[in-house]
Amino acid sequence: MSPAAEIARRRTFAIISHPDAGKTTLTEKFLLYGNAIHLAGTVTARKNQRATTSDWMELEKQRGISVSSTVLQFDYAGCAVNLLDTPGHKDFSEDTYRVLTAVDAALMVIDAGRGVQPQTRKLFEVCRRRGIPIFTFMNKCDRPTLNALALIDELESVLGLAAAPVIWPLGNGPTFRGVFDRRARAVHLFERVPGGAYEAPVNITDLNAPIVRDRLDDYTFNEVTEQLEMLDGAGHPLDLAAVHAGQQTPVYFGSAINNFGIQLLLDGFLSDSVPPQPRRNASAAAKYQVTSNTSNKNLDTADAASSRASGPVATGGGEAADSLDTCHLPLATSSSAPLATSPSALVPLEYPKFSGFIFKIQANMDPKHRDRIAFLRVCSGKFTRDMVVTHQRTGKNVRLSSSHKLFGQERETVDEAWPGDVIGLVGHDAFGIGDTLTEDRGIAYDEIPRFPPEVFAYLSNPASSDAKKYRAGLEQLLQEGVVQSFNVRHAPPGATLLAAVGPLQFEVVQWRLKSEYNAESRLESAPWTLLKWLEPHPALANPSAIIVASGVSFGTDKFGHPVVLFPNEWTMAYFKEKNPELIPHDLPLEQVQTAK
Repeated sequence: MSPAAEIARRRTFAIISHPDAGKTTLTEKFLLYGNAIHLAGTVTARKNQRATTSDWMELEKQRGISVSSTVLQFDYAGCAVNLLDTPGHKDFSEDTYRVLTAVDAALMVIDAGRGVQPQTRKLFEVCRRRGIPIFTFMNKCDRPTLNALALIDELESVLGLAAAPVIWPLGNGPTFRGVFDRRARAVHLFERVPGGAYEAPVNITDLNAPIVRDRLDDYTFNEVTEQLEMLDGAGHPLDLAAVHAGQQTPVYFGSAINNFGIQLLLDGFLSDSVPPQPRRNASAAAKYQVTSNTSNKNLDTADAASSRASGPVATGGGEAADSLDTCHLPLATSSSAPLATSPSALVPLEYPKFSGFIFKIQANMDPKHRDRIAFLRVCSGKFTRDMVVTHQRTGKNVRLSSSHKLFGQERETVDEAWPGDVIGLVGHDAFGIGDTLTEDRGIAYDEIPRFPPEVFAYLSNPASSDAKKYRAGLEQLLQEGVVQSFNVRHAPPGATLLAAVGPLQFEVVQWRLKSEYNAESRLESAPWTLLKWLEPHPALANPSAIIVASGVSFGTDKFGHPVVLFPNEWTMAYFKEKNPELIPHDLPLEQVQTAK
C-alpha cells in the first residue's frame, strides 16, 4: 500500500460530552462493533460485570467517571482507527483540550433527555476554534427524551451549527423501537440484548412494512412520519464539504447502552469523517521542501480552512480508493514545489521526513513496570521503530526504540506508523507535553495550550520518611500536566503551590501519590481565586514596592514568567488601577506572543 493510501485510511477522533451523557459507554460499544472486544463492559462495573476498556485507572472504576484520556486503536472496514476517549467532567478539561489538538474530528455525545449541557458547549467552542469537524450522537433514546425536532433546534440555536439529521429515532423511552436511515430510506428495528454486552440483532425493512406498523403504536408512527416529511421539506441536507469545514454537523440518534444505532453511527462517521489533516510549523527555521509525487495545489497559510472546507482533494492515484472500504476519502496533499519558508506553513502529510508532537504523558499505566509513556501524534513522514530523531526542545538526538500501539491500559510493540496515528513512546524522561520529535530540525509544532487555573492549594509531605517517593511522584505528575505548579513569595516551607481548573484534579494528585508511589501528602487550600501572567517590567524586581491590596502575591510559572495572584475581582481591579504600567494577561506569555 502506498504512503498516500496508508494515510488516507487513518481516522483519528475524540469522543466528547458533558458528564454522564454516555461517552465512555459509546466508546466501549465502538470497540464491540469494531471487533476490538467481544464483550462490552459497563462504566460502573457491578459484580460479575467487566469494567470498561478505556477507564482503566482504579480511581475511574471507583468513581464511575473518566479522569484521564485514553487511546484505543483498532482496524475496522478498511480504516485504521485511533479513538481517544476523554474526561467529561469540567475539572479535567485541560486533559481533554490537549487531546483535541491531536485529533482530526470529534464525536459529540448528547443526552437526548437533557439536551445541550454546559460542558458540551465549552468543548464545542474548543473544536470550533480549532476548525475540527463535529459529528453528533443523541444518546439514551431508550429513556424519555426531549422532542427530537426540539433537540435539533436547540443544537442549531445554542451552538450556532447547522444540523443535518442522518439517523432518526422511531419513538422514545418505552416506545423506542429503532431508527430510520434517511439516506438509505430504511428502518432498522432492534432487539434488546442482556446488559448491552453483545451486538443487538437488527431487522432492516421499509417504513411502511407491516412489521413496522406492528412494532410502533399509531401515535408514534404518525409522529415519525410527520417529522420525516418536515425534515425532507425544510431540513438541512447533508453537505460533507460543510461538515468538513466545521459548519454543519450530521446528527445520529440511538442508545449506546442497548447498542441501538451504534453500527450505523460507526459506519457513517468513519465514511464521512476526514482523513488526517496537516499541522502548522511554528519554527522560524521552516525551510523544507515537499517531495510528494502528487499534483495538487499548494497548501499555504490561506488554505488552513479550505483544506477542510473544500472537501476531498484527489490524490491523482487510484490505489487508495481501491484498497479502502469505508475509509474512501482521499488525502489532501501538495505539489513538489517548495511549500513554505515561514513558520505559519502547513507541514504536508506526505513530506518524507518524520515529525510529530507529544500531547499527553502518563506514568504507571502498567503497575508492574512503573514506566512512563509519552503519547505522540504522527504528523508527517513514516515512523519506524529504532529511528533516530531530534528532540527539538533540547536539541538532542534520541533513538525511539520502545514504541507501542495502545489499547487502553494494554499495549503492543509497533514497528511503523503513519500521519494520523497515535503511538506510545516509553523510556524517555526528557520528553514533555508539547515537545516536537522530528527528522527535520526546521519543523517544530506549537499545538498544546496552557490554561488559566481557577483553584489553588498548597501540597506538602507530612512524613519525612516518604520524602524521596513524594518528590519523585510529584515531579512525574507535574510533567504529565495533571496540575500546574507555581513559585510564590512567602510560601510555607516545603510546600508546592498547585493550580488547576477544578478541585478534583488535586484529589487525583493525592490519590496517585498514595496508590502509585506510596507517598502521603497534605493539601491545604490557598487564598487566591485568580491568576494573571505579567509582562516583564523593572518594577517586578522589587515586588514589595508595588501597591497592592491585602492578600495579593507575586510569583513565577515553570518557565520563570512573572505571575500575580488575587483573592478576588476587587483586589485585581485595585491592582490595575494603581499599577497601569504592569500589564496582566489571562493566558501564558508564550501564547499571548503567538496570538500577536
